[in-house]
Amino acid sequence: MEGGVPPPPPAQLLDQSHLRVGTMASLLSHDKTLELYRQNAKKTNDPDIQYEFATFTMDVVADLEQSTIMARVARGEDAPPLPQEVEARQKQQALVAESISLLNRLATRGHVPSCYFLADCYTQGIGTTKGKRDYDKAFPLFHTAGKHGHAAGSYRAAQCLEHGWGTRKDWPKAVSFYRRAAVLSHTGAMHRLGLAELNGELGLSKRPKDGVQWLTRAAELADQVDPPQPQSLHELAVLHERGIDNVVFQDEDYAAELLARAAELQYAPSAYKLGECYEYGKMGCPQDAALSIHYYNIAAQQNHAAACFALTAWYLVGSPGILPQSDTEAYLWAKKAAEQGLAKAEYAVGYFTEVGIGTHRDEREALDWFRRAAAQGDKRAMDRLR
Repeated sequence: MEGGVPPPPPAQLLDQSHLRVGTMASLLSHDKTLELYRQNAKKTNDPDIQYEFATFTMDVVADLEQSTIMARVARGEDAPPLPQEVEARQKQQALVAESISLLNRLATRGHVPSCYFLADCYTQGIGTTKGKRDYDKAFPLFHTAGKHGHAAGSYRAAQCLEHGWGTRKDWPKAVSFYRRAAVLSHTGAMHRLGLAELNGELGLSKRPKDGVQWLTRAAELADQVDPPQPQSLHELAVLHERGIDNVVFQDEDYAAELLARAAELQYAPSAYKLGECYEYGKMGCPQDAALSIHYYNIAAQQNHAAACFALTAWYLVGSPGILPQSDTEAYLWAKKAAEQGLAKAEYAVGYFTEVGIGTHRDEREALDWFRRAAAQGDKRAMDRLR
């Protein structure tokens, strides 16, 4: 989801620790807690307290869903649902309906956090017909929240206006809402405005200086929001790597520093780029196997296909005292990259399977992988199929 979405959970009126993921306890054991919340919400006309009940209820539903999934996995996903699982599902549906109904009433009364939360639910298919995402319902609520100073609401309204989600495309209005959100320190909005100013998007003329200023402001806040927003750090790094005349000075050391900050915030593209830098000695970085593997691993753990395949190369040769050579690991990482459609990884898995490197030999499976790679134009795979 986008920066700042969803908003932080509301302040808790009661201890929710017993509702967190754990055993597959029936929600009935929590009825007293929910009823206390419910009665407290009914006794008051305070929309903030009613909002807290609605969002607390959604927290309970999410925990129940997670517990149900864990129980099903433990028993086998093909196993028929147990009676308590059926009961939990019914209870979950009832709680969602109750929460959505309350949020609707609050939104109708103009309660801004409810407008935003309800809109976010609709974009996830919660409280909608057949669980489908419904931007037609969501956009007016994002728009209302944004008009009343809700930063994330402004940002989401801008996205809808930019892409035509639930409304017609309107770039001038999108820019207006992005600016509203950016003024309220929304890092995602700053980032989008920065790119738009740099590249002349959203109907704006190119203004590199303004674009860099927005990206710089977003980068300064990258680790101060939840979740972190490291994209602007990466974009600034790319700009400083090559420089822009009279706008951005070229400084590879500073670019590498920005990439490192983004990578430590788990931004896969930055981690992958640093992995390359330390593997090949680029951007002023020394060749360092340990750091290369470290950064590739950060990206690979987030399923970055090229990083997964880079680990394949490292495992094939190993690095003394740092990474043991392992054909099995090389094959597994190549397969992980191939399953995401990386053509050269598809070819590699085909070759590993054909020869028996890190896996059993299987010529039929190898041909399947070669065909996949060839379909993407991999010449080596095409040659294998001739």
